[in-house]
Amino acid sequence: MRKLLWISILLILAYAGYWAWSRYQAIYASNVEVQETKEFLIYTGSDFEKVRTDLERSHALKDLDAFLWVAEKKGYPDLIKPGRYLLKDGMSNNDLVDMLRSGNQVPVKLSFNNVRNLAQLAGKVGAKLEGDSLSFLKTFTDPETISYYGFTQENFIAMFIPNTYEFYWTTSEEDFVKRMASEFKRFWTDDRMAKARALNLTQSEVVTLASIVQAEQSMRPEEWPIIAGLYLNRLEQGIPLQSDPTVIFATGNFGIRRVLNRHLKQDSPYNTYKNKGLPPGPIRMPDRGAIEAVLSPEEHEYIFMCATPDGSGVHKFSKTLKEHNRYAKEYQRAMNARGIFN
Repeated sequence: MRKLLWISILLILAYAGYWAWSRYQAIYASNVEVQETKEFLIYTGSDFEKVRTDLERSHALKDLDAFLWVAEKKGYPDLIKPGRYLLKDGMSNNDLVDMLRSGNQVPVKLSFNNVRNLAQLAGKVGAKLEGDSLSFLKTFTDPETISYYGFTQENFIAMFIPNTYEFYWTTSEEDFVKRMASEFKRFWTDDRMAKARALNLTQSEVVTLASIVQAEQSMRPEEWPIIAGLYLNRLEQGIPLQSDPTVIFATGNFGIRRVLNRHLKQDSPYNTYKNKGLPPGPIRMPDRGAIEAVLSPEEHEYIFMCATPDGSGVHKFSKTLKEHNRYAKEYQRAMNARGIFN
C-alpha cells in the first residue's frame, strides 16, 4: 500500500510538473514563426473571433490553441484594439497578447509628393491607412472642414506640405487633416512668414506660385529660383503670368503637349493669359524645394522664358519681347519638325 501511495504521489507530481511546464511553455515559449517580421492588421470593430480567424489565416503561430488560452487568461477578448501590429519571429504568446492588448501598434511611413490634386492625395493616403480613398476625399472636400482651417476649396491643397510622415494605421480622416494642419504651421516658421510678407504674398499664394514654378520646370529644379524670380517680376509689374501649365489646368486635359491659341481662349480663373495675378489656388501640390525657391527667388530682370528646342528641359530667359520671340520661333519650328501639334 505504501508503495502504491508513493507511486501515486510521484505520478501526481509528474503530472503537475508536466502541466506546469506546458503552461509555462504556452505562456513564455516562442510561438510566432515568421520571416523576421510580419504585418498583422486588426480592423476597427473586430471582435476576438475575427482576430483568431485572421491569426489562423496568417499561419504565423505554431500553436494557435496555446495563444487562445493565454489570451483568455489575460482578458484579451474584452480588450481588442484595432491597429497595425508587427509580429516578430520568436515572440511568445505572452509578448504577443501584451502587444495586442495594449494597442502597441507600429506606425506607417507615408510619403507624398508629385501630387496633382486632392483626389490623388486621397488615393495615396487611403492605400496606407485603414480608411479608404473615398472617405479621405470626402473629408478633403468637405466645405466645413476646409472653412474650419481657414482655406477655400481652391487653395485647401496648399495646407498639405509634401514630406515623409509617420501615422498610426488607424488614424481617422479627421485626425489626418488635423495633423496636416499642424505640419503646415510647423513648416511656416517666422523666417518663412517674413519672406512671404516681403514678397507681399500669403502662405497660400506662395504655394500657388510654387505650383506654377514646378509645373513649368519638372526636370531641372535648379531653375526654380530663376523662374520664381521671373514670375515675381511679372506680378510686380502687373504683367499677366502667361503660364502654359495654368492653361492646361484650366482645360482639364493634362495630356496636352503643346499649348495652342485655342487653348489660350479657355474661360477660367486659372487661365493666366486672360487674367492678371495668381490663380485662385495651386495647380498641383508643389515640392518643398519649389516653395523655398519662391521664398528665396533669384533677383534678375527676366520676364520671359522659353524651352530650348533640344528637349533637354532647359529654358532660355529673356528681358525683352524681341529676344523672347526669337527663342519662341526656334522652339515652334522644333515642335513642328517633331510633329507635335497638340
